[in-house]
Amino acid sequence: MATVAPSHPRSPSTPPPRSRVLRVRALAALTALACTAGLGALAVTGPAAAAQRAPLSPLAVEGRGASVPFTELEAEAATTNGQVIGPDRTYTTLPSEASGRSAVRLDAAGEYVEFTLTKPANAVTLRYSVPDNTAGTGITAPVELSSGGSKLKDLDLTSKYGWFYGSYPFTNTPGDKPHHFYDETRALFGRTLPAGAKVRVTLPSTNATPWAVVDLADFEQVADPLARPAGSLSVVDYGADASGAGDSTSAFQKAVDAGAAQNKEVWIPSGTFKLTDHVVVDKVTLRGAGPWYSVLTGRSSTDRTRAAGIYGKYVQGGAYTGQIRPYEAGGPSKNVTLRDFALIGDIRERIDEDQVNALGGAMSDSTVDNVWLQHTKVGAWMDGPMDNFHLKNSRILDQSADGVNFHGGVTNSSVENTFLRNTGDDGLAMWADTRNNVKNSFTKNTVVAPILANNIAIYGGKDISVTDNVVSESLTNGGGLHVGNRYPGVSPGNGTDVSGTFTLARNTTIRAGNTDYGWPFPIGAVWFDSRDSSIDKATINVTDTDILDSSYAAIQFVSGTTKGVNFKDVNIDGTGTFALQFNDPGQSSFTGVKAKNIGFREPVYSCLGSSLNITQGAGNSGWNEKLPATYCGEWPAPVYGGGSGPTDPTDPPTDPTDPTTEPPTDPTTNLAQGKQATATSSTQVYDAGKAVDGNASTYWESQNNAFPQSLTVDLGATKAVKRLVLKLPPATDWGARTQTLSVLGSANGSSWTTVAAAKGYRFDPASGNKVTVDLPTTTSLRHLRITVTGNTGWPAGQLSELEAYGS
Repeated sequence: MATVAPSHPRSPSTPPPRSRVLRVRALAALTALACTAGLGALAVTGPAAAAQRAPLSPLAVEGRGASVPFTELEAEAATTNGQVIGPDRTYTTLPSEASGRSAVRLDAAGEYVEFTLTKPANAVTLRYSVPDNTAGTGITAPVELSSGGSKLKDLDLTSKYGWFYGSYPFTNTPGDKPHHFYDETRALFGRTLPAGAKVRVTLPSTNATPWAVVDLADFEQVADPLARPAGSLSVVDYGADASGAGDSTSAFQKAVDAGAAQNKEVWIPSGTFKLTDHVVVDKVTLRGAGPWYSVLTGRSSTDRTRAAGIYGKYVQGGAYTGQIRPYEAGGPSKNVTLRDFALIGDIRERIDEDQVNALGGAMSDSTVDNVWLQHTKVGAWMDGPMDNFHLKNSRILDQSADGVNFHGGVTNSSVENTFLRNTGDDGLAMWADTRNNVKNSFTKNTVVAPILANNIAIYGGKDISVTDNVVSESLTNGGGLHVGNRYPGVSPGNGTDVSGTFTLARNTTIRAGNTDYGWPFPIGAVWFDSRDSSIDKATINVTDTDILDSSYAAIQFVSGTTKGVNFKDVNIDGTGTFALQFNDPGQSSFTGVKAKNIGFREPVYSCLGSSLNITQGAGNSGWNEKLPATYCGEWPAPVYGGGSGPTDPTDPPTDPTDPTTEPPTDPTTNLAQGKQATATSSTQVYDAGKAVDGNASTYWESQNNAFPQSLTVDLGATKAVKRLVLKLPPATDWGARTQTLSVLGSANGSSWTTVAAAKGYRFDPASGNKVTVDLPTTTSLRHLRITVTGNTGWPAGQLSELEAYGS
């Protein structure tokens, strides 16, 4: 999902020659490790108990992804006397957002996670979660960092930047669908610890820190601060306050204006500098002592739409349509270099109209190198028209929306060798909104855990390259790699729809693809969507690609017709459901596409019949043996790790807002609301999700004259269900009708038991157009199904709400 705005010239590098066979064998071995770790939640007890092996890491893929300066160690693979939670890929649970879909929970004084260093390190970045408060504003919770029994320092963890609720565009008010749980903090030790040293994270008490979940730690050896360049201008000489106490916005602006006028670099020394508004740059180099030393932060206390950011000048009439402040117009800025500093903001919510991004505006012939961007809305939202912009060798963490978005009219630009984690929307995106994006590239990046949408997404554009990237842990409403004709401004009329040659080469997806809470079907790891117009003007080449341990299908086509996609030398290893999923027509060719460890018994999903147009070359295996026959039926529950399914939480709760365990059933709580819903069929926009959205005015309707029809809801965990309330819209034009239906239940989504036999239920506007179905006994189930075999009011199954209660 693209957000709405206010959110070195060289070609992509070619990897060094290497044996594809050797790389694939290494990946297969790592995938086997992932499978051994994916058998269920593991409670680790006793002091210094050894936890499970970590699953395949996105940083372990040779020759692909970003080259990072840190060594990542997973908490579930460390020593702990806490509890390993997960693996679990269910949206709104803590394990689902964790790297590898597992983490460690500490909820008693003295519980710890202890990491053993594999290389010397003097710094750590810790990824964690702590609970929200009842106001949704977050808490500050300390933990202790120690080594060899000696305290290194106390770390203050916080939930101020996490815990969003509800459906897009989200709120900070505690309620349904909690998500975006994790945050990251970093610390220098003050000394270098040798390889083999142990670093322990301990929960000191439960008073200030009720519980903490530790996902991972990135250890690194941070170099000394960089020296000030000769002849440079220092922001301190223009009044900037390195203590962070005073507002340095004006001083920074004066310094960069002077640097541009005098053709001198502008220096940011070590320190923390408070900015309460954008600093606008043009024809200048702004550089620091390194992202661990020169830190920009801050936000206006009186105008929450103004915050720390480095912006180029806008082009009036360009892609940006918000409120342009007078001093920002007249772009694009040119010949800008930004390097060697951090911008760690204070954005705690998502408001798409606010220009509170770390980098923004338009910058042509410009480079961003070795920056650390965190706690802003978008790391870099670049508004065209602009040309020849390159962001590289950087880290983008903990954003409330996208990591990077090339928005409308960005050309010949790139993101290279950059690490992104925990973005609130697409990790890397190009959105050809009204003006075309042309000849841009995303290459050798690693994108982990976007909380919404895709790891990498291309919306429209011409001649685009996505190469040598590694992506993992997509959560909901998106997959790993995505190409689509969708979102405003992407259309044939604007000339911004997908065209030319798209190159998706040498990429790896890991645990990618997942559910979309607005659609009645899951999303593939690599997927194409032509909902706003057909994709029929481009050649899209997907080559030398590994699609590993996908949450659902590996490859998917949906919404309209997509043509001209050529798959060659694609390795599919592990899917929750299908190898290929065709929701809508596609014309594509497959050569050397090999699949194994497929989660469902039938490898290809299609209800298209002769409309499915597949051209097969040589070397395909594992999915094409039964063609042209395909599977067309209800969506199967995903199966991971060669037969191990998702784990149901079973531990007793300690906190009603804690998503690591299931709370006790409240008889007033609708267990089905907001959960994943699927149906045997839907008509137009009346999809299955409408029956669990909490709005009785929206409804699900099946195809006409095609009984039986079923609506299925995954409650997310095993629940005790005693009664159902079924509703139709209360509007007066919904006349009375009787629907004949039965209720079925399942623990695993594949074996079903009749809970309530088929009978007629009268829906009457006089009684609110709702009926209650009392189950014979309180039934424990995870999957709930209503099967409709008749309707006196309309020849289809119809429900506006399916509500499930414990009593």
